[in-house]
Amino acid sequence: MKSIIALAALALTTSPATALAQSQLRPDQVAFHAIYKELVETNTELSDGDCTLAASRMAARLKAAGYPDADLHPFQAEGHPKEGGLVAVLHGTDPKAKAILLLAHIDVVEAKRADWQRDPFTLVEENGYFYGRGSSDDKASASVWTDTLIRLKQEGFKPRRDVKMALTCGEETASAFNGAHYLATEKRDLIDAAFALNEGAGGRLDASGKAIALNIEAGEKFPQDYQLEVTNPGGHSSRPSPDNAIYHLAFALTRIAPYQFPVEFTDASKAYLAQMAPLVGGDMGAAMAALAKDPADAKAAALVEADPGYNGMLHTTCVATMLNAGHATNALPQRARAIVNCRIFPGTSVEQVRDQLIKLADDPKVAVTALGARSEVTKAPPPLTPQIMEPIRQVAGQIWPGVPIIPVLTAGATDGAFMSPVGIPTYGVTGMFGDPDGNGVHGLNERIRMSSLYNGRDFLYGIVKLYAMQK
Repeated sequence: MKSIIALAALALTTSPATALAQSQLRPDQVAFHAIYKELVETNTELSDGDCTLAASRMAARLKAAGYPDADLHPFQAEGHPKEGGLVAVLHGTDPKAKAILLLAHIDVVEAKRADWQRDPFTLVEENGYFYGRGSSDDKASASVWTDTLIRLKQEGFKPRRDVKMALTCGEETASAFNGAHYLATEKRDLIDAAFALNEGAGGRLDASGKAIALNIEAGEKFPQDYQLEVTNPGGHSSRPSPDNAIYHLAFALTRIAPYQFPVEFTDASKAYLAQMAPLVGGDMGAAMAALAKDPADAKAAALVEADPGYNGMLHTTCVATMLNAGHATNALPQRARAIVNCRIFPGTSVEQVRDQLIKLADDPKVAVTALGARSEVTKAPPPLTPQIMEPIRQVAGQIWPGVPIIPVLTAGATDGAFMSPVGIPTYGVTGMFGDPDGNGVHGLNERIRMSSLYNGRDFLYGIVKLYAMQK
């Protein structure tokens, strides 16, 4: 493991506020940068992108590194020519040992060029950050997994168990073809594994860029969309009436907006607050500690809820995300619709949340419908056994000495939701530390610290090698 220490030491020489010149990179980092750049610059939006192209480019790199065609399994479903993915396998020496699965999605959230300061599909290196759509979510992980398989092959590494990688499309759009779901239901044997490593948790930095904690996902909330709809006979706009579909919908949404579902805890989320409290310090730290002791402490809850990152793990959350109303500028609206996206806390049902939305809307003209579920509800989070945690502790202790490792319940949802129900426990672990503001993920000018990406790469490479040799 000395090599990992040396690699990390070099990666950490970069200040977050200082660009890392190509001349400062190690040869292996230069090779990784090329993979990362190619993947980020391959547009994989649902509207006009091509996941199949991105997957084929990663397959070509693996083939060039020595992987035979028999170990590369591109896939796509009928009717979805641009939503394909890739499964690749590095074979182990023990046929009885169950594989590990490295999971990442290669599709990205839509990015309108006119809204961005930089071209979202050009990797921009600026002030110690990489900018681009997918630079963090989730092409950082996807490029690291591809790079890790290449490194292991080129080193002649002989793992005890198979190391499998699945790059999939469709994670970012609930209505899209989902490659992880397809593999879990149609190609289960191809991805069979003892467990999977996935996105879902990284590390948290404070405002100065100091690492506070490395998080490991131990469960996630369940995503569910609800449609609120009002219909009306309509009419001419010169004959206005209070019975207006848009007004009914707008008033219902304003009644829903301020509501906070009750604070709840899993073992992981309660432990997270308790362990993070002294690290965060100040009023926020005191509030976190108080809330961990007493979930009914309204004053503490209000302070913790003010942080969007913490708020998401405290309870079920619902937020309006889309609106569609009216059919003409000079006509009374005949229909008004809104989508409310909820992230449901473990133990709460889809129907319970729908009932609460109906109660909050407080208008019989507002119909609330639960739209199709994205995945099955996971009954229990995967266990954080010594087999899972020890490699993480060993490698993290060398790269980030003294930084605590804290399990976390994430606001969800990842493609792990498709793996755990079919018997592949999935853990969110990236080792990539993010800024308190969320790094623009799903928003404008998405970014990741260069030092976070390179350190996360070394961390994931180190733990994969340890997992691959486990008995």
